[in-house]
Amino acid sequence: MMSRAERTIVGDWWWTVDRATLIALAILMVSGLVLLMAGGPPVAERLGLPTFHFVGRQVVYLAPAVLLMVAVSFLSLRQVRRLALVLYLIGMALVVGAINFGPEIKGAHRWIFIAGVGLQPSEFVKPAFVVIAAWAFAEGARRKDMPGAFIAMLLLPATIVPLILQPDFGQTMLVTIIWCGLFFVAGLHWFWVLGLGAGGAAGIVAAYQFLPHVRDRIERFLHKMAGDDAAKIGDAARVVDNYQTETAMEGFVRGGWFGVGPGEGIAKRRLPDAHTDFIFAVTGEEFGIIACLLVLAIFAFIVLRGLALARRNEDGFSRLAATGLLMMFGLQAVINMAVNVHLMPAKGMTLPFISYGGSSLISLALGMGFLIALTRRRPRAEMLDQFATDRP
Repeated sequence: MMSRAERTIVGDWWWTVDRATLIALAILMVSGLVLLMAGGPPVAERLGLPTFHFVGRQVVYLAPAVLLMVAVSFLSLRQVRRLALVLYLIGMALVVGAINFGPEIKGAHRWIFIAGVGLQPSEFVKPAFVVIAAWAFAEGARRKDMPGAFIAMLLLPATIVPLILQPDFGQTMLVTIIWCGLFFVAGLHWFWVLGLGAGGAAGIVAAYQFLPHVRDRIERFLHKMAGDDAAKIGDAARVVDNYQTETAMEGFVRGGWFGVGPGEGIAKRRLPDAHTDFIFAVTGEEFGIIACLLVLAIFAFIVLRGLALARRNEDGFSRLAATGLLMMFGLQAVINMAVNVHLMPAKGMTLPFISYGGSSLISLALGMGFLIALTRRRPRAEMLDQFATDRP
């Protein structure tokens, strides 16, 4: 056990990070591997891959993700901002590259392959965007000569326009909601709240009118028929077939409070995305609603614990950035779980640290590394020094 008197980089880090958050994140990561062992094998077998292909790949991704999270948590506030800026610029360049040179997958150009490795650049843009937007809002509030709010307003369209062109409506919506949340926490007047709400509603209507895949997903959500019922009345009804969400709901019903047991689920054999978007439904069927509530409790603990730490922070930038990162983490989890229980249209959003996905896992580790760095306990003298001399 490390002593408080031990003045080393690791010793200082250990006594200044929030260990409860670290433990909760570790539990979430381990739980993700266990739950992926339930949801991944049937999908792998359908694709002609080894049974535990996705589990093995997730372990390969998890090792560097943990190292990245810990390494980023050592950074100072200035280093957090600089790293976020570099990652944002690289990420946006790759998003544009994916639009022009990436393969079309399910009607969108969201992926780019570098040295044979597939990356979804928008995943890495999200945490960097949050940090940069928080810095702009905080600097605008602190310095009268700094047009921080104006920079933040320019940052939003610069980020979401390329995402819309991919198209990636789910990530666009998430980034916009986080930006609005930061704007509100930074002291947004209620007049602007109403204006942003009206703008968001107009954006959803426009997306429904002009983006066929968005219209299709909304209609699938609103339509009550699925599978065989839709097939009975012809091809038009198949367009609004709600097969995946209905199958997910059947899984929850079949699992009940305690589940049917590991490996005994049926829904995962019918769900194409049982290892990603619908792993929460697989959890409900095999481990029960109680297990789902425990997973929900872990997410809630991380978010509420982080908000409590952010609230006590004296630095405006740290407060805003931590709040934004927690909104990103919590909203992504809520959206995924809401889709699984048929409260939202399908979004293609992963469940943090549980769903399979290398880009998502690395991005989330980066965001949580930023969060841990921002919420570390720092001497007041260090905070005042950074407050007086910091630049991005």
